[in-house]
Amino acid sequence: MQQLCEEETDMYKHVIVGVDGKEGGREAIALAELLRAQDAELTLAYVCRGEPVTWRGLGAGYEVFERERGREVLETAREEAGVDAQLLTHESPKVGRGLHELAEATGADLLVIGSSRRGLLGRVLIGDDTRAALNGAPCAVAIPPAGYTQRPALMREIGVGYDGSPEAEHALGFARELARGLQTKLSAFEVVSFPAYMFMGPPIPDDATIEELVHGARKRVAGIEGVEPHAVYGQAAEELALYSASLDLLVIGSRSYGPIGRLVHGSTAQQLARTARCPLLVLTRAAREAAPTPVSLGGRKEASAGAAN
Repeated sequence: MQQLCEEETDMYKHVIVGVDGKEGGREAIALAELLRAQDAELTLAYVCRGEPVTWRGLGAGYEVFERERGREVLETAREEAGVDAQLLTHESPKVGRGLHELAEATGADLLVIGSSRRGLLGRVLIGDDTRAALNGAPCAVAIPPAGYTQRPALMREIGVGYDGSPEAEHALGFARELARGLQTKLSAFEVVSFPAYMFMGPPIPDDATIEELVHGARKRVAGIEGVEPHAVYGQAAEELALYSASLDLLVIGSRSYGPIGRLVHGSTAQQLARTARCPLLVLTRAAREAAPTPVSLGGRKEASAGAAN
């Protein structure tokens, strides 16, 4: 299996994978193996649903049953995947909340969760548990598309959703290091569009204006050293989903906080979590702030330094 080079062992040092005994968990393990550094700690986690106080009302036997079942699921998953991993069970009323608690308690820097089993193969289709794990994540989150275990475990091209923002710059810097460690191609994709308020009345942008916007975006992305540039006009999530069909990993940054200082995904990230056709890696704001050093524009070609708005 393709894996990070030894020089990149400072990437993901502790990876937690949510496992539930279903195919989504097996796909998550496969993706975790591809993303983690060679010396990284791997933890398989099973969240037992329900409040402990509720279990006490049902008797001690129910609590024991749930924990034993979780342990069996984890041991089976570890054996089938052939990985060296720690096993953890955790009680929580919600799977997403439980995974967050485990990630925080163990200091994990990556949480990998499986997608829903409903819908077309080859897309990331999020169910309630996956959505909950995305919202409020204290670290980066990766999601494989349905059917991921049926694909070759290879990284040939990593793509980045880019718009010149600090979040996009961080995603670009991270993807660059990941691509270098995996010795794979790196591309960046910028989607340009007009603000919604511009369509409340005339004038409607003409083709020449749109082409000028796309040309400017492509020039900005082309100014990034070592990156294949792409730029289009359209709706960001839709165009990025189409772009993901040609990738082996799509990396995006997320920019907003919720009322308690946790990640609240914008519409683009939420839609991509449903429609991406390759594994999706979301670099949360918590992950960006935990980075050892800030990502700068040092990777830009000299001619285009400071070109991004």
